[in-house]
Amino acid sequence: MSQTVAVGLSGGVDSTLTALLLKEKGYHVIGLSMSIYNKDIPSLKTNGKACYGSDEKEDLKNIQKWGEQNDIPVSILDCSEEYKKIVLSYFKESYLSGETPNPCIKCNEMMKFGLLLDKARSSGISFDYFATGHYAQIVPFQNRFILKKGVDSLKDQSYFLYRLTQEQLGKILFPLGEFTKEQVRQMARDRHIPVADKADSQDFYAGDYTDLLETENQQGEIVHLNGRVLGRHNGFWHFTIGQRKGLGIAYPVPLFVVDLDPSRNQVIVAESELAQKSEALVHSLVWGGVKDEFSAPIRALVKYRSAGRSVPALVKKEGSMCRVLFDTPQRGITQGQSVVFYNAEDHPIGKAGSLVLGGGILKRSVK
Repeated sequence: MSQTVAVGLSGGVDSTLTALLLKEKGYHVIGLSMSIYNKDIPSLKTNGKACYGSDEKEDLKNIQKWGEQNDIPVSILDCSEEYKKIVLSYFKESYLSGETPNPCIKCNEMMKFGLLLDKARSSGISFDYFATGHYAQIVPFQNRFILKKGVDSLKDQSYFLYRLTQEQLGKILFPLGEFTKEQVRQMARDRHIPVADKADSQDFYAGDYTDLLETENQQGEIVHLNGRVLGRHNGFWHFTIGQRKGLGIAYPVPLFVVDLDPSRNQVIVAESELAQKSEALVHSLVWGGVKDEFSAPIRALVKYRSAGRSVPALVKKEGSMCRVLFDTPQRGITQGQSVVFYNAEDHPIGKAGSLVLGGGILKRSVK
């Protein structure tokens, strides 16, 4: 009897092809989709390129229709209240406390690979594995499951998946991790998948993020690190640390946002050299590619922004946290963002920078 794989279907080319590839391999494939749109927190804009939006109903209808046409039963589970409490509330609280959140990481950890599967099983849906169209790989090594970057470096999504546990990784399949995006689209065209050339979702929300904060604009000051007031703004939550453009102030040299002060509603700015940090503290740690505990400092390639590059650093444990000492000072180290540690040297199952060792959340950066 073939094993059953539940595929998380979003309506895009990646998850759709994932389902067909697994079916071709002989698995019994079923589909799972989350309904997350909450009318209490409306999306004011939508363009079909985001996870959270008012066009969800049409997307889910198309997913069910495709499932029927391909003999893949699809179950749609209402997760809207949980999404509101887990993801949207986290997003709002983070921004209003001066942090920069990672809603996609929170959604992966708590919703797609957590709540969705729990709800499915409690509804009587049984399956052996869960699969998604993420561009990442899972490699077994010495009784552990190691999360590895996808072959397509431009589409790799390991940064967004670093919080998956050993228990989860052992029951997950990422069939697309060994392909490039163009290969995926071509395989989809070969199988006459209607969404073969559909644009990818760009983020979790298509409109202005401030729509979700449900907060009125409030005038505050833009202050230089030396204390000089340089301008005004409509709320610190409109800015992120590391931001250079859109400050709305005139100054002889480029300035960067180096801090946000929620208590004073201030945006702190400084020149490039003052915006750089050489250390950072990381909390809420998870470890995938190494043992949960290590005593000696480890070398790692560290990624602290989803679209940024990995940079070399020394990682030292300090109680329940880690201190990251960058080889060269970095700009845009933002409280609330995730930091992911990759292997600094070649490994039997992956080149340097390809294996996820662990990660956590930036607590604060220091000079």
